[in-house]
Amino acid sequence: MLNIAHLLHTSTMRYPDKVAVRFGEQKYTYKYLSELSGKVAFFLEKHGIKKGDKVALSCPNVPYFPIVYYGILQAGAVVVPHNVLLKAPEIEYLLNDSEAKAYFAFEGTAELPMGKMAWEGAQNTLCRTFVLMTADPTASSPIEGATTIGEVFATSESKKEIICTETSDTAVILYTSGTTGQPKGAELTHFNIFMNTQISRDLVANATAHEDVFMMVLPLFHSFGQVVGMNATIYRGAELVMLPRFDPQISLDLMYKHKVNIFAGVPTMYWALLNTAGKIPAEQLQEIKSNMKICASGGAALPVEIHQKFKEVFDVDILEGYGLSETSPVASFHHQNRPLKVGSIGEPVWGVEMKIFNEDDEEVPVNEVGEIVIRGHNIMKGYYRRDHETEKAMRGGWFHSGDMGKVDEDGYFYVVDRLKDMIVRGGFNVYPREIEEVLLQHPAVSLVAVIGVPHEQHGEEVKAFTVLHEGANVTNDELVLWCKEKMAAYKYPRIIETCSDLPMNATGKVLKRELRDK
Repeated sequence: MLNIAHLLHTSTMRYPDKVAVRFGEQKYTYKYLSELSGKVAFFLEKHGIKKGDKVALSCPNVPYFPIVYYGILQAGAVVVPHNVLLKAPEIEYLLNDSEAKAYFAFEGTAELPMGKMAWEGAQNTLCRTFVLMTADPTASSPIEGATTIGEVFATSESKKEIICTETSDTAVILYTSGTTGQPKGAELTHFNIFMNTQISRDLVANATAHEDVFMMVLPLFHSFGQVVGMNATIYRGAELVMLPRFDPQISLDLMYKHKVNIFAGVPTMYWALLNTAGKIPAEQLQEIKSNMKICASGGAALPVEIHQKFKEVFDVDILEGYGLSETSPVASFHHQNRPLKVGSIGEPVWGVEMKIFNEDDEEVPVNEVGEIVIRGHNIMKGYYRRDHETEKAMRGGWFHSGDMGKVDEDGYFYVVDRLKDMIVRGGFNVYPREIEEVLLQHPAVSLVAVIGVPHEQHGEEVKAFTVLHEGANVTNDELVLWCKEKMAAYKYPRIIETCSDLPMNATGKVLKRELRDK
């Protein structure tokens, strides 16, 4: 038997009265967090959710996320986290594709009405149980027909038993897109996540690991924040300081106030912290520096310049790692007892192998560029209901990452470029084909190509080149606003350029390399 819900259960037995989660002025002890999570498990079973059923979760970094996450797992069900920025049509697709039978969605705000979008997206799906997580758990539902999380807590007992699941059972389905079309769900087993959680814990743990304070700014619906941040912290009985949306000034204030000693983020977050550090009192910065033990970066390549400047200002190295949703996520990291190589993604973690293959799936020599391939306990079970794509990604027993890299003579790996056309905007993966297909739905657009262009803050910005139908009359600004209504905020192109034609090869394929050179 192995169930990820035991991470919370075990730490609750060891540290029942210790603070597990801080959110604003709220404090949740391990005992209280476990009690509420047990109520979610009870509610799900009462509403017919059985072992292996899929339960969707749309929630930012607030205490509801771990409460519901571990409750779903305790009931033996599968967690299907959703990006909180998705719009109703995107949500409907994910719910139908995952065959989710229940859905917990955070209420959101007037600017980002997550609950409303979730409710609309759930109407034509298999979801028969919908729970709205209101900001105030005592508030009534603003959506007629939706059960509130407060009602769940008030009417449910706290289930103590954890449903028996096996190591090979799916625990979480993380949706990731590709250049081949619609998002696909990477099935991660309880064993995948447990091993990655344990490795993440050990990479930063010491004799007093339960006294650590982890700054939770990475979105929990992503594998990086979920496993490396939440699961590893809960596993060692440490404390999570949660922030729903990254803000460098608030982050620095919380680091100071709560003596944060572990921070993990994407490169743009480190860029923002650097730009804000000079605006806080010197004694506050000194206190943050003296407390900080570990800083980790992932999600995108960390510029060497940012690493060096951060070391100068905060007196701590940023340990860079590498992984994907399909690898649970950590595949490589800088080990604390090994030399640091700035610009590298480190070495494979315990039990994981990485190599560099050419296009014929043959290993290439040291320092030669090829595709990063991975195998080990961290590799996903497969893409949910997509056997062909699973076989393609896993050919020869190695997971093919789609990232170009190299390995040096010491076994350190480096990401060089992307084999696919994926864009990384502020740590979020953006897939051009999805945007292209949406833009082609506009009556004025005849042809479109989407690429990433360099951006100082976000790393990359999304740019679309469009060819309009003859006689069509629409401005680029109007197209940007149209896209904004159709897509999540991190996806839609901020830059649109209208062209008379697009460069193509003899087979009619758009030459995006020429667009990038342009």
